[in-house]
Amino acid sequence: MNPSRTTAEYAAIQDYLFSLKARGVRYGIDRMNDWAGALGHPEQAVPVIHVAGTNGKGSTAAMIEAILRAAGWRTGLYTSPHLVRLGERVQVDRQHLTEAEIIAYANELRPVAERVSKYSPDDHPSFFEFMTAMAFLQFKRRGCDIAVIEVGLGGRLDATNVVQPEIAVITSIGLDHCEYLGDTVEKIAAEKAGIIKPGRPVVIGRLPAGAERVIRQIALERGSRVISVVGEFGRDVARYPATNLEGDYQRWNAATATLVARLLPARWKLTDEVITRGLQAIDWPGRWQRLSVGGRKLILDTSHNPEGAGVLESNLRRLARDDRSKPAVVVGVLGAARARPLLDVIARHAGAIYLVVPNQARACSHDELGALLPANFSGRVVHSTVPEIFPSAQSCTAGREGDTVVVTGSVYLIGEVMERIAPERGAGEGRLQDF
Repeated sequence: MNPSRTTAEYAAIQDYLFSLKARGVRYGIDRMNDWAGALGHPEQAVPVIHVAGTNGKGSTAAMIEAILRAAGWRTGLYTSPHLVRLGERVQVDRQHLTEAEIIAYANELRPVAERVSKYSPDDHPSFFEFMTAMAFLQFKRRGCDIAVIEVGLGGRLDATNVVQPEIAVITSIGLDHCEYLGDTVEKIAAEKAGIIKPGRPVVIGRLPAGAERVIRQIALERGSRVISVVGEFGRDVARYPATNLEGDYQRWNAATATLVARLLPARWKLTDEVITRGLQAIDWPGRWQRLSVGGRKLILDTSHNPEGAGVLESNLRRLARDDRSKPAVVVGVLGAARARPLLDVIARHAGAIYLVVPNQARACSHDELGALLPANFSGRVVHSTVPEIFPSAQSCTAGREGDTVVVTGSVYLIGEVMERIAPERGAGEGRLQDF
């Protein structure tokens, strides 16, 4: 295919997908059931591990996938949002969906979408439902042995919840997306427990007591066995399986992934050696990821909500012990409810704070972020932008040479930074990130 023609066609497909995203979030499962049916139910073609949770679901999904691939299986992995390129969401053996594949799938799916919505525009698949269909079809057509599917939002009404998983996973429960899921951990737990299917086991990570009670009750009603990290490993994280990803919370995720692997039948050949090897080979960017740019030690971290603020605090405290100096922290957040706890934590550990505004409609402005900073923060506060802080792939202006610079807050911010410092990943598709 002519490269210039492919580029132009992909740009048109991006515009089409953006038009779907611009319609907004459309939460519900009936439309996805109809959409999957119109496509011949590709979600039924491949065994699935279904992963939900407020935090840690992406890392845990990546760990489960790595363990399965270490055993020699062909794996599918569906996650969201992407960091830089749309194709990151759909991977087979960790190979991203290509532009050519996205073009082909969009051209195939578009007339089907028009047909199912012929009598009602509300029946047209949303952007996320469109991408979910691409994932199901890709995993079927590429002959995946098993797929790991991350929930997009919540669980009960999420588009991915048309699957009948071998195992359901709930990594954590915290207050996030309350406008959709409810304003208590119990309500949110009930939504996430919607992925539990009758007779299929569920693995749970570290959960608040109220949330765990709700999940156990729903599992009991559905005849589903509950296997918990605390029940199997206790509370001493030092006894948990190790992984190449940093932080105690990643040990929780590794323990969760290990329990999933142990639950799968013997035919999957997930021995202790395979599990250990898989957990030491995780590639999951932006999770306390250490790099070096412009003479600075750079850490990229996607802590972005109140539960994540606790994880960030632990990591920053450990960083202070190792570096014996305060880092410069670059932060951009979507929404005041998320920003306030993150800024409280950052102000306790940063020497300087660089406030930036991710290129998303829901992002806090400089002034909004500034107003949420604790009044007792005595370090330097800078209003800046990602291009100013990272003017080129090998340049960083935050802090001073030799300093550690931590970029945290929004996953979309991490994607913008990656686009600047790793141009080989391709041009960012930020307008297609949100949901």
